[in-house]
Amino acid sequence: MMESEHLDQFDRKILSLLQEDARLTNGDLSERVNLSASQCSRRRQRLEESGLIKGYRAVLDRDRLGFSLVNVISVTLSTHNRDNARRFSDLLSRLPEVQEAHALTGEMDYILKVVTPDLKSLSNFVNDVLLPHEAVQHVKTAIVLETLKETTALPL
Repeated sequence: MMESEHLDQFDRKILSLLQEDARLTNGDLSERVNLSASQCSRRRQRLEESGLIKGYRAVLDRDRLGFSLVNVISVTLSTHNRDNARRFSDLLSRLPEVQEAHALTGEMDYILKVVTPDLKSLSNFVNDVLLPHEAVQHVKTAIVLETLKETTALPL
């Protein structure tokens, strides 16, 4: 696996450009980083094989696809042991509404980013899916009023 300190300026520039637009061809990259298309192709392949590039995805319009409600949900587990955490993790893996899930230190155990079409769907998600689950003790929900910044880009 390539470590970040083994990346030269060309690798970093290629990664940065692909974060902005993964559809760039090796020809497009070569123009922007001043390397030949074949050199860009080899570098891209090496970055992919090393796992630094994990995949390529389309960014979809959440609102136009009917998922205009973004919710931040904190979850506290009923007991703190490995089995309970695994059961909760298994539940999350089956829930496509959950876009992000993070285990935390402090008061709450997890914070989730969940998208739903509307308030009724959010209510159903919390009351029919999360709260009845054996691993869950407490759920606190906040509805996002406005997203000021949302990115998956790393600061290369």
